[in-house]
Order: sequence, then C-alpha cells, then structure tokens
Amino acid sequence: MFPAGLAWPKVRVLQVLWALLAVLLASRRLWALKDFQECTWHVVLNEFHVVGEDGVEDRFFEQEPMDTVGKVFQTLVDSPVDPNEEYLGFPYYLKINYLCDQKLYNLSPEHFVGISSRPLWYTVDQAPVLILGGIPNEKYVLMTDTSFKDHSLVELSIDSCWVGSVYCPHSGFTATIYDTIATESTLFIRQNQLVYYFTGTYTTLHESNRGSDSWVRVLASECIKKLCPAHFHANGSEYVMALTVGKNEGFIHFGTITDGQVSFEMLPKQWSVCQQIAVYTCNIIWSEYIAGEHTLLLLVETGYGGSSKLYQVVNYNRVTDEMDVVYKVPEFVPEARGLEFLMILGTETYTNTPMVPKGISFNPYNNLIFIWGNFLLQSSDKENFIYLADFPKEQTIKYIARSFLGNMAIVTETEEIWYLVEGTYRVYQLFPSRGWDVHMSLQLMQQSSLYASNETMVTLFYEDNKLYQVPGGALGETLGHPRRADTSSPGPGFPLQLVYLMYKHEGRLVKRPMPVEKLLMYQQYTNHYDLERKGNYSTLSFTNFCPFSVMRLRNLPRPQRYTRQERYRARPPSILERSGFHTKNSLAIYQGLVYYLLWLHSKYDKPYADPVHDPTWRWWRNNKQDKDYFFFLASNWRSAGGVYIDMDSYEKIYNLEPEYELPERIFLDKGTEYSFTIFLSAQGRSFRAQAELGSAFQLQTQVDVGVVLANPGCIEALVKQEVLINRNSVLFLITLKDKKLCYDQGISGHHLMKTSMMVNVVGSSGLCFQETHLEPHMQGNLMVPVLIGCPPGKRLAFDITYTLEYSRRQNKHYFDCVHVDPEMPCFLFRDSVCPFPSPAQFTALLPPPLCALPPLSSPAGHPPFVLRHLTFPLSVLSFSGQANFFSWSQPPSNPIVFYPFFLIQDLVTGDSGSFQGSYVLLVVGGGPTLESIRDYSNDEIYRFNSPQDKTNSLIWTTRTTRTTKDSAYHIMSYESPGIEWLCLENSPCYDNVPRGIFSPEFFFKVLVSNRGVDTSTYCNYQLTFLVHIHGLPLSSKRALFIFMVSTSVFVGLVIFYIIFCLLWPLMVKGCTMLRWKINDIIASDSYYYCASISGISSMSSLRHSRQGSIVSSRVEEDGAEPREAMEGQLMTLASHLPPPPATITPPLQGPS
Repeated sequence: MFPAGLAWPKVRVLQVLWALLAVLLASRRLWALKDFQECTWHVVLNEFHVVGEDGVEDRFFEQEPMDTVGKVFQTLVDSPVDPNEEYLGFPYYLKINYLCDQKLYNLSPEHFVGISSRPLWYTVDQAPVLILGGIPNEKYVLMTDTSFKDHSLVELSIDSCWVGSVYCPHSGFTATIYDTIATESTLFIRQNQLVYYFTGTYTTLHESNRGSDSWVRVLASECIKKLCPAHFHANGSEYVMALTVGKNEGFIHFGTITDGQVSFEMLPKQWSVCQQIAVYTCNIIWSEYIAGEHTLLLLVETGYGGSSKLYQVVNYNRVTDEMDVVYKVPEFVPEARGLEFLMILGTETYTNTPMVPKGISFNPYNNLIFIWGNFLLQSSDKENFIYLADFPKEQTIKYIARSFLGNMAIVTETEEIWYLVEGTYRVYQLFPSRGWDVHMSLQLMQQSSLYASNETMVTLFYEDNKLYQVPGGALGETLGHPRRADTSSPGPGFPLQLVYLMYKHEGRLVKRPMPVEKLLMYQQYTNHYDLERKGNYSTLSFTNFCPFSVMRLRNLPRPQRYTRQERYRARPPSILERSGFHTKNSLAIYQGLVYYLLWLHSKYDKPYADPVHDPTWRWWRNNKQDKDYFFFLASNWRSAGGVYIDMDSYEKIYNLEPEYELPERIFLDKGTEYSFTIFLSAQGRSFRAQAELGSAFQLQTQVDVGVVLANPGCIEALVKQEVLINRNSVLFLITLKDKKLCYDQGISGHHLMKTSMMVNVVGSSGLCFQETHLEPHMQGNLMVPVLIGCPPGKRLAFDITYTLEYSRRQNKHYFDCVHVDPEMPCFLFRDSVCPFPSPAQFTALLPPPLCALPPLSSPAGHPPFVLRHLTFPLSVLSFSGQANFFSWSQPPSNPIVFYPFFLIQDLVTGDSGSFQGSYVLLVVGGGPTLESIRDYSNDEIYRFNSPQDKTNSLIWTTRTTRTTKDSAYHIMSYESPGIEWLCLENSPCYDNVPRGIFSPEFFFKVLVSNRGVDTSTYCNYQLTFLVHIHGLPLSSKRALFIFMVSTSVFVGLVIFYIIFCLLWPLMVKGCTMLRWKINDIIASDSYYYCASISGISSMSSLRHSRQGSIVSSRVEEDGAEPREAMEGQLMTLASHLPPPPATITPPLQGPS
C-alpha cells in the first residue's frame, strides 16, 4: 500500500503518463499509417517509345488510334485472335507508380504568402481542366489537368485595354485575374470588368511559349462585375452567368456553351429586374441557375435613399420570361437564444446586426437552398427558411464548397473553415479549433510533409472520392470502388485543401484532405471527458454521445442495375518467359486486345440484335472449341509470340456483388424500387415496453431513423422496423420506390430528374464515428442521389432471330434472298400460289415453274385460270425463283405477314427480354438499293404510313385497330397481328424495275418509337433499322408490257424455228449445187492453164488426177447420190476434154 501523501501526486503522474502515452500511441499509429496517408498510386501517360523511362510524362493530346500493333499480331498464328482483323493501339500507355511526395513545384512566395483563398469553380464531373486565379497584380492563372497533382502557372497574354472604363464605374485598375470558371470545353476568366474565354486543347494552353494569347474577349461593350458558375450541365450544354454594372444594371448575361460554341443573351428579355420588382434602382448580387426548372434565382439588393438596404430572392423563368419575388431576406439577424436553429416566421425577435447576404447556393439533388453572408439560411422550397444559429453573425462567409452529396464546407473572410451536414442544423467550426490544434501538433510531431507551421490556404474544394484517399477508401480501381468492411455509406469524401507551405525558406504547393472526422473526434474528446476515481487512482473516460454502437448495411441488391456502370475484365496475356517480365511486344499485344474490346463495345450498339447478348461473343465464337488446344500450346511453351491469350480473361462482367455501402448514385425507371436494410446496435439499454389501448405491449426503442426525400411527390420511402431485443439491436428495412408521376419520357441516360434520399439516425450528426484500419469514418447520415428517368445503357433492338423463327412458323415457310446476307436477312413481299423450294435450292439448269404467278382474275362462277407446270428452256426465258413478276388487280389469297419483334437489352446487367410495350412503326425512308436509300419528308411519311391517307400511297397496313389520338398512325405491340406490305400505286416501292433476272427488291428504313404511346417505362426508345424485302410485284402496265414482249419474242422464236426446220433441206441442196457449179468453173480454168505448159502426157495424168479429185469432192459433199450417177458424169466430162498437146524437150546446153 502506498502512503497516503503520495497518492495524489501519483495520480497526477499517472494522468500525465496516460496523456503522454495517448500522444505516443497516436504518434506511433500515425507513423504506422504514414504510408497510407501520404503515399498513393500515381498514374501518368507515356508514349510507346518512352515506355519504362523514369520521370517522363506525356499529355493526352493524340486521340485517334494508331497502327502500332498490327505487325505484332501477325506473328500470333496459333492464338485465338483473327489475323484478318485490324488491331489498333492507343497512342499512350499508362504508367502506374507508388509515390510518397504530394508536393507540387516550387513557386514564388509573393504569389501566395499572405493572400486570401478563393473559390474553385468548375462544372461537376465534366471539366477536365481546373483553373484558379487570384494572384495579386499578375496575369497569372494556376491550371491543372490532374487535379493539382501537378500544375502550370501560365501568364496570359490578354489585352488590358479597358474600353468600358469611360462609362463603367470602377474603383481602380489591376492586372489580377479574379473570377475563373472551367467547363468541359471552355475556360472563363474576368479581369477588372472584362471577360475572356478560351476554347482549345489543354496541351496547347499548358505550354508557356504559345497558347496563352488565344483568349477571346466577349461582352466587350458591357461592364461585368462578377461571373457566377452553373455547377451542373443540362440538355447537352453548360452555362455561365455574368452580372453587369453601369448602363445595363438590372440585367444578367446568360452564357450557353454547346460543343465549344459560346453565346450570350441578356435577360430578362424585355424589362429589367428593377422594373419588374417595382424599384428605381437595384443591384444583382448573385445568380444561381436551376437547370431542371429553367429558372434563375437572383439575389437582388434594393435601397431607398438613405434607409437601410433590403434583399430579395427573385425567381426568373427563362422560358416564359416571368419573374416573381419568392423571399424577402429579414433586415436583421434573428435572436436565437441558445437554439441550434430557428424557423423564420416573422414573429421572432431580432438583433441589431443587419443581414448582409453575399450569395445563393442550390443543390439539385436534395433541393436545399442556402442564402449566405454573415448568416446562413436553409430552405427546401424557396419560401420557408431556417436560420442556422451555430454560425456566428460576427463572421462573413466568403465562399462555400459543396460536395453535392450531403456535405458542405464554409470559408469566411477571415479564413475560418466551418462544416455542415446538409439536412441537419449543427454547424461545426473546423479551423481554428481545439481539434485542429491537436491534429496539427500530431502532424508536426510526425514531421508530415503535408503540414507546416507557416502555411497559407489557396482554395478549398470537394472532389470525387474515387481519385483520392477518402474516409475508409483508397485509389479507385478499374472495376469500381474498393471494398470496405462494415461501413455505412460511401461518404461524400473529404474537402480538399490546396495549401502553400513555407519550410526553411522553401515554398511548395500541396493538396491535402481536410480530416473532418478526426477534427470532430478530437474536438469532442477534448470538450467532453470525465476523470473518475477508482480506488487510489483516477481513470480518464470520454462521453460517447452517439445513440448507437454499431451501424451496418445489409441485404443490398447487386449494384449494377442501379449504378448503370458497365464493366469489363481485361487481363494482360501471360508471358511465356522465365523472367515473367513484359516486353514491348507483349504490351503492344495487350493494348491491341484492350482496344479491340472497346471497339466491340462501341460496335455492339446496332439495330439488329445478336443471338447472344454479349459484345465479346463475336470475338471468340469461332475459337471457343479450340480453347484446350491453345492451353496445351501455352503449357508446353510453344505459343507463337511468347504470350498466351486466355479467352476467358476478356469478358463483360454482369454479376458484380454488392459492397457494404450504398452506391454512389442510383437510377430509377418507372415504378422501380430500391431496398436495403440498416442494422443498428443501441448504446446501453434503449428499449422499453409500452402498453397501448386494445393491444399487447409494444417494444419501443430510442434509436430512431428518419428518411428525408427531396421530392416526396415523385418518390416514396417505406420503412419497416424490426426489434432484435436479444441482440439489443434494431433492423430498419427501407424501400425507395418511384411513384410514376413526375417524369414523362426521355432518351436513355438523358434529361434525368435529380432528386435524393437522405437517411439520418436521430441525434448522430457529427457525433458518431467508426474506426477503420485507415481513418475514422462518420456514421449516421446517408445520402443517395437518385436520378429518375430512362437509365443509361438500355436500348431497343430488332430481334431478327425470333422474327425469322416466328415468321417461318406462321407463314409455313421462309424464302431468303438469292444472295444471302447473314447480317440482314430478306423477307418475302407476297406469298406464291403453290409452294416450291427457295432460290438457293434451285440448280443452274432447272428454271422455276410459272406456278409462282398469282391466279388470274376470272368472272364470277368460273374458276381462275392458273398456269401450271409450264416450263421453258433456260436460254429462252428465265424468271426469279419466287418472283411475282406480274401484278394483278386482285391481291393474292395467301399474303405474307411480317411479324416484327423487338428486344429491350440492358447493356449493364446483361438482361435481354421481349419488348412488351406499345410502339409506333413508320417507314421513314427507302430505296431499291442500299446506295439509293433516301429519307422521306414529313408529308411523305404521313402518306406512306397513315391509315387516314386517301392518295393511294400506303406502303403497308395492319389489322390493328388501335391508333394514336389524332388517328394518324397505328399503335402496335408484341401482340399485334403483324403487317402486310402493300406498295400501292403512289408509294415509292411501286413498280420497281428488276435488276437482272431476279424479282425487284426494296430496302425500307423503318423507325420504331414508343414515344407518347407506351406507359410502361420512362424510356423513349427510338430504333431505326433496315428491312430488306424481295419479290415485289410489278405494275399492271409494266407486267403486261413484259408479258407481251416476252410472248412476242417467244412466238417469234417458235415461228423462226419452224421455218428454219422446213427450209433447211432445200437450202442445203441449193447451196450444194451452187458450190458444184463454182467448182466446175474453177476446174475448167485450171485445166486450160496447165495444158498450155505441161503437154499432152502431163495433161493426161492431170486428167486422171482431176477426175479423181472431183469424184472425191462430190462424194464427200453429197453422199446421198448413187455411185453410178457420179461415174457417168465423170465419163461425160472426160469426153469433152481436148487431146493432150505434144511434148517438146529442149536441147541440153553446156557451159559457154
């Protein structure tokens, strides 16, 4: 036992030791987590020829694919890739390093030290470049395309000629760039009262030697006092607002940026704001644009003589040009009397401090509006405001930074930082605070490179938590967020600080997270603790104000259906080398495979649906059967190219499992619901039994959950509570459902309605934290952005497979075109009278029978005359295999019905099902060939498709009786009886001339849309596809003309054949006699010529030879004559010959 006198000193020593141990343990813990806090994965781009080199970074400038991998793929002769396909590569490679120095480059202290912070304005989730001004008396702007992982300090070459200084009120001239706004394609800045914008590539702007003089001055004749950002894009455009002063004060210049084109219009269109609110002079302080309502919220200052100023919130509608005052700001700050918040009703007491508003902020997800200045007002309906009393009236808000996920940071004129969870009423001071002092001391003790005793905050902003270390998170992965065990929500992420640090006369710019959870924990622990004496010593205990001890999310659905994120798996090929390291060739192969995968992804969005709903199906469908063979080659190190490509490593992921957190956002179609369960373990004994009249005892708990909906008229939430008394826990089953009331129809992923659901555990705001292996995580407040409309990734496709199958089953047969196209099968225009094989089964020597002709019209009471089994030689007449070459006044008795079916394909989840809604089918274009297809005008579309047409121009008809409200078009569904092709006289498919011996063809461009006729979905499905029709009939005149010409030609050929057969023997005999006479004349002349030279003896031999040749010739020419007649003629001819002359032999002569 210790002496009594030493007990208290010992206790004091123990207290000091406990405090020191806590600090040491905290310091040790921070040292252990140093790598996690200050190190991160760093991703840069490298061109192909510098892959692997250190310290090399390239900017993303080249966007077109490059043919850098084709030669490598040609060597893969025994791999599953198709050598006939064209494999391209990206112009850059990703290099990923694990780095631990977050500092940016050295900057001059005079640019940042002692300078107040300024807001960072940009279009959320759209702007690829961030820009920040505010450097005193310099035309410098700070730019980055890596979210300040690196940056560029660019001096702008802009003219400072202030033309409007003559008529624009001003207090002085300065070179400082004040307001800066970054959109997806354009950067805006304001210097003095001049506005400039830049549209181009960041690579050009990043270079200091060029590009800085490409800024364009806009609104040159106006006096602009402020630029106001629009944080969200809408309708394919982005927006910016310029507030004027001087001659056009009371108006606002509203800028629209669409595809890099900037245009401004002055609003209101007729009367100024001052005139419409019936004041002589007014001053527009701030403008906030609500894109979903097409309205502007204007904060207007009005003053009457020497009296105090009044402030009003004015709502202006861009579409109707209407304006009304929605709220009048109280003249003085209310007296809260120790309350956290106060509802402004007009009956409360006020202080002597005037309310001086500075701006308005609107969150389109939860519809919360904040009016801020030396106060903070919050509203969800623009009319009823709540005064948040925790913010001191002695401070004035300079700007606010919102995550738009439920959290908001506030920066005052004195650089104080305050924090608010949206939807609650407690405002917490983060800096300066006792929590900040504890955190700063621990960081300096740790010698953190992110903190210094001399630092200046440049800006404070929120950013997507996928890119940085956030509470319980890490660097975003390719396939989604990293898994976190037992966390209650994804959290909005830390607010991020861009801070200029001075350490040992060296300045650097760093970006660091603002540790909100740590600061609140330290502040809570330092303000609420107890010293409890136990025996001879005292123990230190902290008060836990959180109403629960454990909070978990359970029974979460698979996220892809609601997050609408498409995911692929693409692993690099295996290296068949003992080192296992990749080479440039293997990297090139991997790039080509990834690019081809993305190409298949983009190509998959086509009108005709594949038999298998997967973009990668076409890639491996011909090589799946050889999978074991490729694996055998790789197992024996015999794969060409030294790599093994596993076909299963390149696939689309449809079955992603849920994590223990709510998704980043959810999409709800018409009537869709999303449900999950919250598990809460209560602190201590939180249950009690209470008897109700006429019922048994009911268990009640002090752990309550509230669900707040931003638009309760559009969505509803059902909460079911289940008490687990044996576990001292409560289960809350929460179901969020669309009410089918607030949205019409829209294109997939466009024009979505923004709303949200907030789930709050009562009494947990800023008090409940969960310790994780990385950082503490705030619990008790969940916010999920909800987007109502047609979710992205859903499309309508023509189900060609089932259409062919069903048509074959209903029509009993199917005839394809002669030249089969597997990507676009043909459909027959009209059935034939008697069935026969399709043209593909015909042989080249057998023409089809004429039973393909429809029956001829006949008088009543007489059977129709049908040509049957009449065939012609192929060289004489040919008909198309299934041609209805002749058109008749009466349609055939067996028409072919076209039964189109469509699929709703979900590209995210892989679901594919029959579209069972209603739709309108229109033929909007066509032509006899693919090259001659043209689009029809609106008048032609009406005449060719409307059942009300009276011009005999219909292309098709149907037995469906349901039509649109104006009876202009038929409304069809999957239960419709199909359509029949007509091609009436004034239609474009009437009387087409066949190209060759086959029947006429026609390509119809068909539009299918459910717009305005389908109530089963919010999706406005529009599908345009081609239908190839063959076997079209000819007109009566053309058919009769062809028939007459064909008949005339045929009859003429028959007559010619008969005449030819009858006259052929006589012609042969006459020709023979003529030839004989000609031969006699030639023989006689030859005889006399030879007789004068050769003599009698030679003539004798010539006579016998001539007689033999003549006999031989005549025998060959006319073998039908008897030999006796031939010999008699020869003897007669010989008797008429003259006697041979005497032979004279010349004397021999010797040489002279």
